[in-house]
Amino acid sequence: MMQTHHLHPLMLIAGIGIGLAGCASVPINYYTLVPSNSTAATTTIVKSPAFAFDLESVSVPLQVDQPQLVVRQAGAAIALVETERWIAPLGDEIRDAIASDLVASHSGENLGGLPQGDRKLVKIRVDLRRFDSDPGMQASITAAWSLRRAPGNAAALSCSSRISEPVDAGYNALVQGHQRALARLAAAIAAPASTMANGGSPTCPVDVG
Repeated sequence: MMQTHHLHPLMLIAGIGIGLAGCASVPINYYTLVPSNSTAATTTIVKSPAFAFDLESVSVPLQVDQPQLVVRQAGAAIALVETERWIAPLGDEIRDAIASDLVASHSGENLGGLPQGDRKLVKIRVDLRRFDSDPGMQASITAAWSLRRAPGNAAALSCSSRISEPVDAGYNALVQGHQRALARLAAAIAAPASTMANGGSPTCPVDVG
């Protein structure tokens, strides 16, 4: 006759615990493109600003407009890295990074989202055409951007920038490379924006890649 064996309740609980541990999800890492030493982008007012600006929403390519980091692999392969994600939508991250750099490094005053009245400022539009992430190799961006003095209907200045930063292995290094690339884009925008805000005739910067 077969004997029936009953599991002790503690053994049953232990077994459930082991099963749940085996099914535990892999931790997700979140990243921001706003450098930790940057001034807050949305509300900072500079005492003696070189120019005031309003950075409109930034458009990004659909291929990389994902919560996950989208990276290049061997050949033409592209991968979404499920465990490595942006803390906010990529377009918002890029906008905040550029605005923060304009304030912290170039004495800009960010009037985006604030009452502007008849205040003279420069409207900035950025259209990111490429946002390439090649771990261990480079972080590169291609952007078309324009400046327009407001209020009024002054002619806009339209420029483009191609920027590439070498990066070490790892996702932290990759994100830091994009931070440096966006800081260089902010620097390219800052000089003509300041010239335009002060009544001058700006020209597009030389694209140094």
